[in-house]
Amino acid sequence: MEPFPSRRAPLYKDIPDEKWNDWRWQLSHRLNSLEDFEPVLNLTDSERKALSSKGLFRVDITPYYASLINPDDPHDPIRLQVIPTAGEMVEFTGMMEDSLAEDRHSPVPGLVHRYPDRVLMLVTTQCASYCRYCTRSRIVGDPSATFSRQDFEAQLDYLRRTPQVRDVLLSGGDPLALAPRVLEELLTQLRAIPHIEIIRIGSRIPVFMPMRITDELTDMLQRFHPLWMNIHVNHPNEITAELEQACDKLTRAGIPLGNQSVLLAGVNDCVHIQRKLVQDLVRIRVRPYYLYQCDLVEGAGHFRTPVGKGIEIIEGLRGHTSGYAVPTYVIDAPGGGGKIPLMPNYLVSYSDHKVVVRNYEGYITTYEEPLSYATHDPKTCSFCQNKRVEPGQSGVMGLLDSEDLAIKPQGFDELHNRGGGQHRLRADSHKWKPLGIGSGEEE
Repeated sequence: MEPFPSRRAPLYKDIPDEKWNDWRWQLSHRLNSLEDFEPVLNLTDSERKALSSKGLFRVDITPYYASLINPDDPHDPIRLQVIPTAGEMVEFTGMMEDSLAEDRHSPVPGLVHRYPDRVLMLVTTQCASYCRYCTRSRIVGDPSATFSRQDFEAQLDYLRRTPQVRDVLLSGGDPLALAPRVLEELLTQLRAIPHIEIIRIGSRIPVFMPMRITDELTDMLQRFHPLWMNIHVNHPNEITAELEQACDKLTRAGIPLGNQSVLLAGVNDCVHIQRKLVQDLVRIRVRPYYLYQCDLVEGAGHFRTPVGKGIEIIEGLRGHTSGYAVPTYVIDAPGGGGKIPLMPNYLVSYSDHKVVVRNYEGYITTYEEPLSYATHDPKTCSFCQNKRVEPGQSGVMGLLDSEDLAIKPQGFDELHNRGGGQHRLRADSHKWKPLGIGSGEEE
């Protein structure tokens, strides 16, 4: 296999390796002004205008990540992600400051509880570099919007008092941008809460600054298993020898890695780019997890694609590459509805006795439904009897217990939605027999 590249811009060719590979040096030498970028990139008029304007989202780029940009290509896919352009000044309809309504679902500052058993814990507003399409640009990058120790204590206190939470995702900002001592203390406090089973970290630092993934860091993280991490790679050009080494350290520390990418116009809105991306991710032992439709974020309207483009990309991945290399394409619903999967329709039709499906080549076949089905009985199931679906802060339709899930009495008819059409099911003891519309039953 061809090795992944390692790049360093000419400006940095004389920097000693011990400095270049020091994450603290990378942070302290980030580029953030017109004067900083001019020796590295041949800037366009649009970029110059944006970099000279006040009030735009914060700019900071590590020397490592800036070195991945082709200095002479204004359409370079890495450049477009982090260098502002005049496109950010154009107002697009439908854009929102807090498009996911996270603030509305925050019982305490910095903690978002939208789903029943998991929460999002925002622990910092700082990142190593800043994406121009950032969902949280309303707070991220703002030094005055940092979370205090009192905020952390309020978040932890809420978690101690909320036993249905079993999964905590640390995000921000970027949790790996925290001081190592602060991150370790937070993980220690979370792991001391008995009902929290899983801790996850969402980080783009392995991509922006892979030298941050030190042996010291991985030794610390593996003390808090089970711990998972999702990184954020949008384009194959971001996968370098340095990122491969960082991911190797994390996986050897027992940390499963996933990838969340965002569908961006002009960056990765191409099935060939996406196929190369997911295949290269699998090579470095990172599982493609989500492909996000770009959020309705102010200043990011020029990055948005039609939803059909995302479905087209998934269509070009499924069957054309390994199944575990195909991410789930989602819209994070505006207004706070959570992630909604959008996938190609492989279900052609669904009747009361057979299902017609197609594969990635367009081959159509039929799967015969069973004539009778001895359904699962929640009244005799210990899981159904002992577990209740608890609501999150919103969007959960009440409680479900074993009574709600119980088999209906014999002869009871209930209308169900199946496969896009309504079909009537009759309960016959513990066997359900599908009775299709038009089968002679009274509607």
